[in-house]
Amino acid sequence: MSEVYANRRSRLRDHFNAAGTAAALVTRPANVRYLAAAAPQGAVLLLGRREDLLVCAGQPEDRPFEGRPDENLRTHVLSSSGGDPAVAAAGLATAEGADSLAVEEHHLTVARHRALASVAPALRLADLGAAVEQLRVVKDEEEISCLRIGAEIADQALGELLESILVGRTERHLALELERRLVDHGADGPAFPTSVATGPHSGRRGHRPTDRRVEEGDFLSVCLGATYRGYRCEIGRTFVIGTSPADWQIELYDLVFAAQRAGRESLAPGTAYRDVDRAARQVLDSAGYAEALTPLTGHGVGLEIDEDPQLAPAAMGKLDACVPVTVEPGVHLPGRGGVRIDDTLVVRPEADGGPELLTITTKELLAL
Repeated sequence: MSEVYANRRSRLRDHFNAAGTAAALVTRPANVRYLAAAAPQGAVLLLGRREDLLVCAGQPEDRPFEGRPDENLRTHVLSSSGGDPAVAAAGLATAEGADSLAVEEHHLTVARHRALASVAPALRLADLGAAVEQLRVVKDEEEISCLRIGAEIADQALGELLESILVGRTERHLALELERRLVDHGADGPAFPTSVATGPHSGRRGHRPTDRRVEEGDFLSVCLGATYRGYRCEIGRTFVIGTSPADWQIELYDLVFAAQRAGRESLAPGTAYRDVDRAARQVLDSAGYAEALTPLTGHGVGLEIDEDPQLAPAAMGKLDACVPVTVEPGVHLPGRGGVRIDDTLVVRPEADGGPELLTITTKELLAL
């Protein structure tokens, strides 16, 4: 695996060297982890002229789920506990003879950027931009394997919850139980705060669980995800509680299901991001739900739960193979509730069987 991380750093080096910058400082934790195999609390990564250094404020903690830094990457531990690793890295870059340093301006605070300029006034600071995030878009098979295992854990946790008694329990209680089950089955933890929404709350994107209790006849929408070895997946399903669904519930569910299927079937290398969004959105738009739609149909996943690409109406770019994304259309009707259906898939060419579905819990409208 060490070669994988060395290759990632080499690709980034080619990028910033081509832009005329001698060294680079990576501070965003997910980007540090992507390039160094681990991101101890507060650590930064310096890609210097002569060597690459993981700069830490203290000795990295040995936590299995965080992984260990690449064995071919030297760790530089600050002698004083109150020092800023980013500022120290700028000094180390100067000591190596670098005259310029690319930094992640979208992650640095203004105060930290000024501190870098102050400690190394001879360094010309340039913007690294989203170069690392762009490298992260296409996943290798080891990364996809971690996502696949995370999806299996999420499926298992959700399946077990559906076998339990739900009527009378609160949204908050159900969300906490799901998160406990994720850890019980081997997850590092939840990929994001678990959303459980019932009755008039159902179908809301990112709904925060409340003390509302599940009632018969409710829509119950659940969105959860597992983190496994740092990689995060997502699944969302909607069910009916305790009775046969009403006609309006069947109609709305079938419509969202058709939209989600259209989005899933459009996933292929070379497809424009906005065309995936359009495939799902037009199904709901044509049925008169334009004002009830979410701003995007899906997004990339990986070391963070919301990565590029964004599957949205104005998104620019095209899908590549081996890009994991969510497809998650939904409709929420104020005062009544709604439906969300959410899967994590990996874009694959048609010759390889088309998009690979990672989250396999049934999408049938079940009455629980």
